[in-house]
Amino acid sequence: MKNGILLYIDPGTGSMLFTIIIGVISTGFFFARKLWLKVKFSISSGGTKRMSGDDAVELPYVIFSDSRIYWYIFKPICDEFEKRKLPLVYWTASPDDPALKTEYEHVRCEFIGEGNKAFARLNLMNAGICLSTTPGLDVYQWKRSRGVKRYVHILHETGSTLLYKMFGIDFYDTILLTGEFQTEEVRDLEAVWGDKPKELEVVGCPYMDELKKRLDKEGTVKNSNKTILLASSWGESSVLSLYGETLIDSLIATGYDLIIRPHPQSMRSEKDMLDRLMKKYPEGVNLKWNFDADNFDVLRRSDIMISDFSGVLFDYALVFDKPVIYARQDFDPAPYDVHWVKREIWKFEILPELGIPLKKDDFPDMKKIIDGASDSEVFAKGRDRARRESWAYIGHGAEHVVDYLVKAYSEEADKEIGTD
Repeated sequence: MKNGILLYIDPGTGSMLFTIIIGVISTGFFFARKLWLKVKFSISSGGTKRMSGDDAVELPYVIFSDSRIYWYIFKPICDEFEKRKLPLVYWTASPDDPALKTEYEHVRCEFIGEGNKAFARLNLMNAGICLSTTPGLDVYQWKRSRGVKRYVHILHETGSTLLYKMFGIDFYDTILLTGEFQTEEVRDLEAVWGDKPKELEVVGCPYMDELKKRLDKEGTVKNSNKTILLASSWGESSVLSLYGETLIDSLIATGYDLIIRPHPQSMRSEKDMLDRLMKKYPEGVNLKWNFDADNFDVLRRSDIMISDFSGVLFDYALVFDKPVIYARQDFDPAPYDVHWVKREIWKFEILPELGIPLKKDDFPDMKKIIDGASDSEVFAKGRDRARRESWAYIGHGAEHVVDYLVKAYSEEADKEIGTD
């Protein structure tokens, strides 16, 4: 028992020790690399400081993804790199990332390990530009590498930049935005912390562009019977957790077709609840359960969505141009950046213009509410406003992202030449 106690390290201490060890290793690594460059430079009689092979910046552009679920964000960008025949390395911490099965000539996709193994690789990265949607750079185990010239963050939805946990994006050099309104949010947050202003670039939303291209190609679906999509997130505040059987019963009573699509995490974290609901509400003519990895078809086939605050709600309203009914549960701003800025979140401000709040007292009248939302010109105008404000350069997001990355790499190269 005594030996067991002596050998035990709690998770927090383990994380701290890992950070210290990586810090020591990275310092030694970059010191040794710098010393070798100086030696090689001296041997070459000072002919040039730009060298080939391992001594050069081998990776001009790196994308890092911490989960396979973000491939939808990065695929349009990887495709644009491939189209331009530009070298790109895509690093993923998911062994089942779809990127690993994608065939490119100019884009190399690589699994770099999970957990601490991935962080160790990232903390020693040698690259010009690193693009990621992962928050918390230089806060937890992912530390800025001395070998990376610029870290660029891309948003994973068209909503607010203030819904990150504290310091989620503070230590990036650049934030790529989907709409101009997000600029003011970031500047307000920087003012609170006294941070040096980051570079902000409005580039649009590449993954929504891809959804729109697919929709334009495949067209909309005309249902003989109206179809409701109940798309729940997961956790205690999700639609299924909050309302469960009561809501499903009220939707079945409308006589409309119903598709229930739980969040993928529910299958792991809320399996008992799902098993109970699926047993009580088996599939039939008017009810389907959907767990497809790709949600495009189910979004296209439905006429109205009922959800909570999942980002898919905005994909549905803005791309598929359909109304929503949303569950506005209590929101605690304390863990998020918005708590410090003290302003209304754009997502919450715009929602009443996109659809109707879900209230338990209205469940007996769900058919009337659904019909009213479907025919509303007010909500159609609200969707137009949301597009204008949050989705810039529609159809050209990936182009603007790569344009920026190329420009950023050129700027960093110019800086390096200037110091030679």
